[in-house]
Amino acid sequence: MAPRKTASVSGRKTTAKAAGEFTGKNSPDFSKEEELHAYREMLLIRRFEEKAGQLYGMGFIGGFCHLYIGQEAVVVGMQMSQKEGDQVITAYRDHGHMLALGMSARGVMAELTGRKGGLSKGKGGSMHMFSKEKHFYGGHGIVGAQVSLGTGLAFANRYRGNDNVSVTYFGDGAANQGQVYESFNMAALWKLPIIYIVENNRYAMGTSTARATAQSNYSLRGQSFGIPGIQVDGMDVRAVKAAADQALEHCRSGKGPIILEMLTYRYRGHSMSDPAKYRSKDEVQKMRSEHDPIEQVKARLLEQGWASEDELKAIDKAVRDIVADSADFAQNDPEPDVSELYTDILL
Repeated sequence: MAPRKTASVSGRKTTAKAAGEFTGKNSPDFSKEEELHAYREMLLIRRFEEKAGQLYGMGFIGGFCHLYIGQEAVVVGMQMSQKEGDQVITAYRDHGHMLALGMSARGVMAELTGRKGGLSKGKGGSMHMFSKEKHFYGGHGIVGAQVSLGTGLAFANRYRGNDNVSVTYFGDGAANQGQVYESFNMAALWKLPIIYIVENNRYAMGTSTARATAQSNYSLRGQSFGIPGIQVDGMDVRAVKAAADQALEHCRSGKGPIILEMLTYRYRGHSMSDPAKYRSKDEVQKMRSEHDPIEQVKARLLEQGWASEDELKAIDKAVRDIVADSADFAQNDPEPDVSELYTDILL
């Protein structure tokens, strides 16, 4: 195994694990309420995305559609630590972010089908979700473009003198884009309150990190700018929340930006049009059987006696009912009127 490296964050030593390592051994315990909350929220994203995949196959969703199945612990763990006013911005794999922020499943699904009741009035579709109410600034289809925008949100927070933090997500593929390093430089220079979250799911579309990057430990990418980083088991919601707590405190205390590399994994292809032939079925099954974020929480709930099998099945049924209702709504809600072509236009 590669030697472990440490990064000093807020005066403490944080272990940066070798790339691709999932442990959960040192994750802090959750309370019963936290475990149940995480279980339900991750399950909602999982079941929603499964249904979205079905609707795509039936022709109700057009264009591209990128599912978040397997990566649920990242956004749920982060959201458990964030406060009202913190901004979130991400790339095109954004359905789970909207759900974790509390947006209605109906509104998200109707946006996928391009209907009037969609959260962007059917104009954004899968890749361009948006909610000013929840401080969610997209959903961006251009690889890495959201990183500089997220840095701008952090600059606005500092300019206004509030304690809000910009939580800016991007993938391992986007981490090699030039604007990412321009953003790092600006954020470090002005000590902007921003958390750069690298969702390292091992593949940039069909290209593995080993083939595309000289430094596959993305938590170290900010070293030349003096930006600390933490490598996190992104398949364990407890580890994600613990890292989020530390990173948010770092930003709110005026210490500037920080990088969280979330070691995670997507079970489906890059998008619905990707058969994912670049990896083996055994690799995917190994991740599902040994590191699934939802199954980990389920096992702990049962082990602690905090929930029975019947109670967990009831939660699953309630979630499935919400998702089924959202799918029915999204298929029957009317399409936007043609006059909507001339609204929400920024000149």
